[in-house]
Order: sequence, then C-alpha cells, then structure tokens
Amino acid sequence: MPVHTAYNGNARGILLVMLYIAAAVSPLILASVYGYPYGHIVYELGRSFALLGFMILVLQVFLAARIKWIEQPYGFDILIRFHRNMGIFALPLILAHPLLLAAGSGNRGLLIGSAVSLGVWLGRATLAVLIVSIVLSVYQRSLGMTFERWRLVHDILSPLIIVGAFVHSFMIGSDLNFAVMQGIWVVAAGAAVAVFVYHRIIRPRILREHAYRVSEVVPEAPGVWTVKLAPVAGEPLFDYLPGQFQFITFLRNRGLPEEEHHWTISSSPADKDYVSSTIKALGDFTSTMGETRAGDRAVVHGGFGRFSYVLHPEERDLVFIAGGIGITPLMSMIRHMRDMQDTREVLLIHANRDESGIVFSRELAGIESGGYPSLRAVHVLGSPPAGWKGETGFVDREKILRLCGGNLEGKVFYVCGPPGLIAAVLDALKALGVEDYRIRLEIFSFLD
Repeated sequence: MPVHTAYNGNARGILLVMLYIAAAVSPLILASVYGYPYGHIVYELGRSFALLGFMILVLQVFLAARIKWIEQPYGFDILIRFHRNMGIFALPLILAHPLLLAAGSGNRGLLIGSAVSLGVWLGRATLAVLIVSIVLSVYQRSLGMTFERWRLVHDILSPLIIVGAFVHSFMIGSDLNFAVMQGIWVVAAGAAVAVFVYHRIIRPRILREHAYRVSEVVPEAPGVWTVKLAPVAGEPLFDYLPGQFQFITFLRNRGLPEEEHHWTISSSPADKDYVSSTIKALGDFTSTMGETRAGDRAVVHGGFGRFSYVLHPEERDLVFIAGGIGITPLMSMIRHMRDMQDTREVLLIHANRDESGIVFSRELAGIESGGYPSLRAVHVLGSPPAGWKGETGFVDREKILRLCGGNLEGKVFYVCGPPGLIAAVLDALKALGVEDYRIRLEIFSFLD
C-alpha cells in the first residue's frame, strides 16, 4: 500500500540525527571562527555551554510538536523520551554557564551581586524558570500533578524560557556581536516560537474545524467501549498504519470533561469509513466513555507510532503478547491482515485477570476460522472461573516456549500491555535467548 512507503526509510532517520547535531553545534563552530576569544579556558567553556544549551532548548520545540516528518522514523514514544532527556541534559549546561563565567573572569558578582545589568537579572530569572520546568517534568507524578495541569504549566514556561534566553543573550552575549550569529539566533528563536504557536494554537483550531463525529459506541466488556469516529461528509479519513495511535479530544458538552488523550487505534486502515479506539475505564476521564453518544464531535490527530507489522514485511512468523486492553494495537494489525488476506503465521497470547476482561473473543474466533491470517488465539487468565479449560496463571517463560511449539527460531514478538506484563515478558524472552531486534514494544505512557 503506498501509504506505507513514507515510514520505511532509515535514511531519513540518519539525516535527522545529523541535522540535529549540526543545528546544535553550529553556534559553537561559528563562535570559534568569528567570535572574540577571551583566552581563559574556563570562561570560554562557559560561553560554549550557553550556546549549546540555547540551541538544545530551541530544538526541544520541534521534537514535541508532533511533526510527522520528524516523528515517523523513530516513533513518537522514542521522540518524546529523547525530548525529555535532552531537556534534562540542557539544564546542567545552562547551570554551568554563569558558574564558569564567574570562575573564568573572577567576577563573583555575576552569581550573587545585586548591582548587575538588566540582562544578567533576566538570565537569572530565565534559569530559575528552566529549573522549575525541569523539576516539574521529572517529578510530575511524585508532586501529584495531573498530566493536563503539568502540560498547561509546561506550555506557559517553555516559551518564556526561550524568549528569556534569547533576549538575555542579545543584551549581553558577546558572541552575538556579529551578523552571522545574530541571524542564527533570530531564525532559531523565531522558528521555535512559530512551531510552538502552530502546534498549540493554530493546528488545534484547524483540527477542531474539521472535527470527526462519533458514529457508534460499542460496549466490549465491563468498563470497555469501542468508539468509532468518522470524518464529516466529503472529507477523507486520515492515513494510518495498523497498530498506530491517535490523539482525541472529545467535544461532548453535557458537563463532560474536554481533555486530549492518546489512544491506540483498534480498527483496520482498510476500512475507510471510520477509525476506532477501544478505551478502558482506567481513571476519572476514561470512566466517562460510556456517556459518549453517536453524534458527539471529536478532534482527532493521527496516526503516530511505529508499532506496526507493515513496517517489517519480511517478518512472517509473529507472536503477539498482550495484557488486558493492550490487545488494541494487535487487534488493529490482525484485522488488517484479515482485510488484506495475509496468510502469515500469528500466535496471539492475551492475558487477563478474569474472563470479563477478554475483548474481541468472538471476532478473533471468526478470524481464526477464516484463515487470514493463520491465527491462533490463546487466552490466559490469572483468576479463571470454574470449568475454565484454557491457560491460567502468568505469561512466563515456560508458557511462551510451549505455546510457540518449543521453537522460537525466526519468530518476532510484539508485546503490549501494562508495565508489569511487559517487564515479565521481556525477562522471559531474554532468558529464552530472543535477541532485541526480534522484540517490538508498545508502551502506554510517553514519560515513564
């Protein structure tokens, strides 16, 4: 399918890494060529850390902006974790900047003096805001902040940091006394602000103007619903790969909360009439899914991620291991294989606490008997009811090996579920000698 070709290029991923490095270090190179050396190595290091730190902060905006051209080679989960880690890495660079300048120049007033320029005060304030932003990002859950509140604060602090650092460096930065560096600073900061405004203001408004409609809400199990979303008449459904996820903001009124969340797509891309997510009540917001009605509007942005078998057409023997509602991306793939009449071998191991948690069982049985793909579905219950004849207990090393027929050679494992299941399955696969390149993961949270 032509839609898949854009996702199959390692060349773009390598190019983007090179562009990132080039953008981050270009001010250092230009400063060394055109700048004004002060001689003291410690002082020079302080200037260099500031240049590198500023460019990393600018690039942070591009990493988090859901730009598909940037996201596709890596997957959004990898990209957002890189974004988080680079923010943490930038903090010591910026912290070291005034310390090294003071040590290199012998001017302690840069750190503790009150009789300093407005530019220095602005630098101090920007550094304080950066520290607050990083601490809140790293310890969001420990501080009891909801994701929505953290993101609101983060969206306020981030532009303040970039604008503050930009103005501070323009006011007192000796490296910006020549036109080339000034041009780079203006372009970098301007591009970051423009991307931020598009990501947080313009694009959400565009998507809202083209909001999808809820066409059906299907109860799948206690506390689990499949919500089908269709574009307005005459507009096409967005392209996505089986196994990807989408961001959804439900516009339901009736006093129900309006929050953006990401959910895995459970439908097949072969169906052009709707896109669906199967959602389990796991908190205050998701518990309201049962109150969603046909006709409600929803802002939809997708698809994202690289957890998809179509990116690896050479793989013909697949083992899908899911825990609970983690079956949704795997179900999307199985449905797509059915629709494409794909004959590859698929073993699905679906773990649940009890029988009430099993979703899609009837549909899976129909796909098994249909032969596309060559599917075998195995349900594993931790607390089976009386008379249960299926698998029980946990998905451990013995169970994986036995269900795979005692031979794991050539098999590729797709794993999705809660953290405990993922950790246990990874340990089991490693103990069985399965190499990393034969294990593919989908992790619910971006920031764990």
